Amino acid sequence: MKDSTIKNAYEAAKERYAELGVDTEKAIESLKKISLSLHCWQTDDVTGFENQGGELTGGIQVTGNYPGRARSIDELRADIIKVTSLIPGSHRLSLHEIYGDFGGKAVDRDQVEPKHFQSWMDWAKESNLKLDFNSTSFSHPKSGNLTLANPDKGIRDFWIEHTKRCRKVSEAMGKYQGDPCIMNLWIHDGSKEVPANRLKYRQILEQSLDEIFAVKYRNMKDCIEAKLFGIGLESYTVGSYDFYLGYGAKKGKIVTLDTGHFHLTESVADKISSLLLFTPEIMLHVSRPIRWDSDHVVIINDDLLDLTREIVRCNALNRIHIGLDYFDATINRIGAYVIGTRSTQKALLMALLEPQRKLQQYEAKDQLFQRLALQEELKSMPWSAVWDMFCLQNDVPAGDNYIAEIEKYEKAVTSKRK
Repeated sequence: MKDSTIKNAYEAAKERYAELGVDTEKAIESLKKISLSLHCWQTDDVTGFENQGGELTGGIQVTGNYPGRARSIDELRADIIKVTSLIPGSHRLSLHEIYGDFGGKAVDRDQVEPKHFQSWMDWAKESNLKLDFNSTSFSHPKSGNLTLANPDKGIRDFWIEHTKRCRKVSEAMGKYQGDPCIMNLWIHDGSKEVPANRLKYRQILEQSLDEIFAVKYRNMKDCIEAKLFGIGLESYTVGSYDFYLGYGAKKGKIVTLDTGHFHLTESVADKISSLLLFTPEIMLHVSRPIRWDSDHVVIINDDLLDLTREIVRCNALNRIHIGLDYFDATINRIGAYVIGTRSTQKALLMALLEPQRKLQQYEAKDQLFQRLALQEELKSMPWSAVWDMFCLQNDVPAGDNYIAEIEKYEKAVTSKRK
């Protein structure tokens, strides 16, 4: 797509949006400030570098065997750099603990230290990325069905120590980069059948969390993430949404909303305005569930649009952190990465281009026909011309031009990985 074509289309779009009272330049500037937290595990199918070839457990599944999976830290970093060259703006990278730079040595999860992530901190700084972090309670001989909610003190203490150390790693990251590292805590704990006493395990989990969060840090932020169910653990989830919402509101913790961790008829967007009243901030993990928490590549659909509109309508961009959380090994992994990231940014742009004042005026006057009519007309407004200009300004491919770039990278790099 020629630069002149993009500029001409943008000027026409700018004029049309101005008629609705929307400043496209302001929308572009707002979008530029939104840093998405990219998930490192799309590049290597959640394998990490702690236990090469280890089986995924904890209800996590990655389907597909498309060639080119990243097999080392260097390959994973190269893939991420390629991804960031194809998405506009500056962003963050979210690491799981199993992605540490262990130097080929066996380091169990209750022994992890900030030094195991120093090379990540250095690399991220050089690459203009900030880091976020996640504890890793799955795919380990001691994970089983219960970790932090395990009645066995030995196993429970192992995971408590692991999570404490992950918080310490996050603090080191945040201090090093001069920006708080957001650490997400998610566990798969649950039961295939309904337990004899649901309360018992939730009491244990609460006690574990209290011990983990006893130390206060200045350079990291804690997030707690719920789940609806896990494969093999369908009937009971200890860390349910109700549990973490209550804990987060009571203890002042950030509650993570993963769009794949709720019943498919629930609206995650509808939860935003409620959480903003009772929790300090919100962490979003954007995914696309199909029938269950299958973590499909994010695309522009009604759920995503509803979510991004709600963030903007609540004027909450400064209180809501947006991360991606999906993995697809059936297609080119870099392509999956770029599609999901750009789709999320496009949905945010569409929300930023909404004539909120005009819509609110209609609503205040009970002009509901006019409100609905304008909402429908917005769907065919030339938002894509504004997106192309945003890409042009950030020196990344506009339109579908990124497809050829990914094909070149596959031919030169990922196709050679055996």
